[in-house]
Amino acid sequence: MNFLDWLRQPWPWYVAGPLIGLTVPILLIMGNKSFGVSSSLRHICAACIPAKIPFFHYDWKKEIWNLFFVSGILLGGIIAAQFLADPSPIAVNANLVNELGKYGIADYHGLLPTEVFSWQQLFTIRGLIMMVGGGFLVGFGTRYAGGCTSGHSIMGLSTLQWPSLVATCCFMAGGFIMANFILPLILSL
Repeated sequence: MNFLDWLRQPWPWYVAGPLIGLTVPILLIMGNKSFGVSSSLRHICAACIPAKIPFFHYDWKKEIWNLFFVSGILLGGIIAAQFLADPSPIAVNANLVNELGKYGIADYHGLLPTEVFSWQQLFTIRGLIMMVGGGFLVGFGTRYAGGCTSGHSIMGLSTLQWPSLVATCCFMAGGFIMANFILPLILSL
C-alpha cells in the first residue's frame, strides 16, 4: 500500500480525535487563541464592509490567523475531494437505505443525495426548506449561541466553559430532534 492509498482510508477515531483535540493546546500556547470557524465570517465582514455597523467595528487584523486557518480548511477540503477521494461507493447501513427509499432517495452513494441537494431541487419547496431555511437557521443559531459547534464543543468544553457545555447539549438535542422528527417531515414533502 502506497502513501496515497493509506491516506485515502478512513482514519480511526483514536487517531483523528486526538489530532483535532491537539489544536486546542497548540492555539492556547500560540497566544491564548480561541478556535472557532463561525467567527471567520465576522472577520471577513469587518474587513470588507466599510459601514459603521458596531458589530463589525473592531480590530479584525488581530484575528487574521483565523482567516488563514479557515482558508486552510477550505483548501484541504478541495485537495481531499480532488486528489484523495475514494472512488468506491460510500457504505450505507441497510436500514438507512430502506428509510431513504421511503422518501424517494436512491442516490445515497455520494456525500450528498442529489434528490435533495442539487440545483434542480433548490427551486422546490423541499430544496428551499433544506438549503435556504437550513442555512438561515444555522447562521441564526450560531450567532444566538455565541459560536459554532467547533468553537463550543472542541474549544469551549476543553477549557471547561459552562456556556459551551449548555450550547453543546443544545446542539446535540437539536440534531437529534431534527434527524428523527423534523427531517422525515421535510423529506416527505
